[in-house]
Amino acid sequence: MQATRSLSQKLIRTGTALLVVALMSIGLTLWVTWQLEGGAAAVNEAGRMRMQTWRLSSTVMSGAPAVEVLNLVSNFDSSLDLLRAGDPSRPLFVPWDDNTRAQFDKVEALWKVQRGQWLQESAVGGAESLQIAATLVEAIDRFVLTIEQQMSRFTAILNLFQFVMMALAIGAAVVMLFTGYLYVINPLAHLREGLRKVESGDFATRVEVEGQDEFSQVAAGFNGMAQRLQQMYEGLEAQVEAKTRHIEAQRSRIEALYEVSAFLARADSIEELSKGFAQRVRGVMKADAVAVRWSDEANQRYLMLASDCFPQDMMEEERSLLAGACACGNLRPDATTRVIPIHAHAAAPMRHCAKAGYESLVSVPIRLQQRLIGEVDLFFRSPVSLRPDEVELLDALASHLASALEGLRAAALEREAAVGEERALLARELHDSIAQSLEFLKIQVQLLRTATHK
Repeated sequence: MQATRSLSQKLIRTGTALLVVALMSIGLTLWVTWQLEGGAAAVNEAGRMRMQTWRLSSTVMSGAPAVEVLNLVSNFDSSLDLLRAGDPSRPLFVPWDDNTRAQFDKVEALWKVQRGQWLQESAVGGAESLQIAATLVEAIDRFVLTIEQQMSRFTAILNLFQFVMMALAIGAAVVMLFTGYLYVINPLAHLREGLRKVESGDFATRVEVEGQDEFSQVAAGFNGMAQRLQQMYEGLEAQVEAKTRHIEAQRSRIEALYEVSAFLARADSIEELSKGFAQRVRGVMKADAVAVRWSDEANQRYLMLASDCFPQDMMEEERSLLAGACACGNLRPDATTRVIPIHAHAAAPMRHCAKAGYESLVSVPIRLQQRLIGEVDLFFRSPVSLRPDEVELLDALASHLASALEGLRAAALEREAAVGEERALLARELHDSIAQSLEFLKIQVQLLRTATHK
């Protein structure tokens, strides 16, 4: 699999390619300009040679001293040497090609022939001098023409490269814009759209990851962040939901405790108290039937105080239940609230419950100051399991029931004690009244006896 270049590598490669093309264009333009400047200087020097030719002809025709003619010939020789060798410092150089080289060779060959003629001691005639000068100037003109043709080609090349550079500048701008859009603007737009969706609460948003460049790494990081936010949000929702359920369960327990406590506080009799308690516990626990049993002092027999939705035949059979005769009423001193599965078989402890269709029994011991005084039995027609908060609720309800029953018993004992005290008071008053009456009768008898003796 081909490795994906990073964004910096892509931008560096693109910029380097454009820079190389620009440098090549600039270098070529400078080279063409250098050729044009050197050619222009060469044309200028060739023009000086024409001027020197006509000046030499004029000097010879005027009969000037030989030294002056020699100086002019030396100047012409220097111009030829300068054109042949060039001068980079000016710059000056001939754009050589075959045609230019051939024309320069003709000028140089013609000058070698005419140079001796100009240096002869016998002066050249006027007409001949003009003819020689015209021949050399014509050769120089052809040489200049070849240089100008070369310069024309270089000028055309320069114009072409200027057009190419303009096209390259436009192309480079387009390439940079496209590269910026492809590698920078478009990924940023996708990231911005993803951020907008995440800000609106859509944590399932993901950004497409293409390649392994910097923006792809940022997109992968964004996707990881969005996934973690989604997990945290879902976890938070689950926690809030669980907390809400817990609070609702606590509220229901508190409400049930308050309702049962309020009922137990205003109940006037054991029958009313136990019956109402059975109804309310069945509603709170969604049980199919409830039975409230009270044990004797020795915990050998359990008496059914009240029931709710309990089958009539079972209620008649279990109204007074011996300890151990059934799963109900079989509590040890350290018994706790527990779930007893009811199996469909004919065993004595379970046959009545199984016959009635019950599958689970919840036994809740009733204690008063660590003393076992009874139990609450909840019957279910399906398998059940109790949560710790439900066990705690049942234990609290059973404790409230025990306190309420003990309160009713204490109130009954208090009323009985008050009646006893009232009876004792009446007996004392009656005793005193009878004693007084007897004492009075005794006095009357003594008086009668005394009266009889007299």
